Amino acid sequence: MGAKRKAALNALLDKQAIREALKAFSRGMDRFDRETFLLAFWDDAEIAAGPFVGRAADCWDWARALHEEGQELTQHALMQSNIDLDGDTAHAETYYQFAARNRDGSLMLAGGRYIDRLERRGGLWRIVLRTNQIEWSCLPPALPLPFADLPDAALNGVSSRGPEDPSDQRPLVNRRVAQRLAN
Repeated sequence: MGAKRKAALNALLDKQAIREALKAFSRGMDRFDRETFLLAFWDDAEIAAGPFVGRAADCWDWARALHEEGQELTQHALMQSNIDLDGDTAHAETYYQFAARNRDGSLMLAGGRYIDRLERRGGLWRIVLRTNQIEWSCLPPALPLPFADLPDAALNGVSSRGPEDPSDQRPLVNRRVAQRLAN
C-alpha cells in the first residue's frame, strides 16, 4: 500500500473513531446511559452548554435532572461533521437537531452545532472540550403519534430511556403479526 493511501486510510479510521465518540454523547443522553455518555469524554474534559460549564460527569448529572424533570423523551440527532486532524488532536464541528417530547405534552425543537476539541490518548479519541452553539429553537404544535392506537403497536416494545428500550433487544425480533393492508 502506498504512503498516501495508508495516510488516507489512517485519517478515515481516526475520523470514524471520532464520530463514534460524538455518537456516544447523544445515545448516552437519550437513553439515560451514563456510562455510554461518559465514553465521549476524557475525565478532564470541560463542557460549556447553556448555563452549564464544568466537567463531563457533572454535566451528565445536570442534564439528566433537567431532562427527567421536563421531558419524557429526547433525540439528539447528529448531522454532518467537519473534522480537522492534527496528529493526536482534532477539532470537530457537528451540526445537530434536538427534539424533546415534554411531560406537559408539548414538543421542543432546537438546533445548532457542537464544537469540540478531541485528543487521542492510548489509541482512543475522546472529547476534551465541548462548546454548544444553540442557534435556533421552537415549540411546534404537538400531534398524536401515528398508529399509536393499533392494538399490537407495543408488542415490539415502546421507547424508553433505559435498557428496556427496543434498541437494546438482542436478538431483535418482530412480535407483531403480518397484516394485509387494503390498497
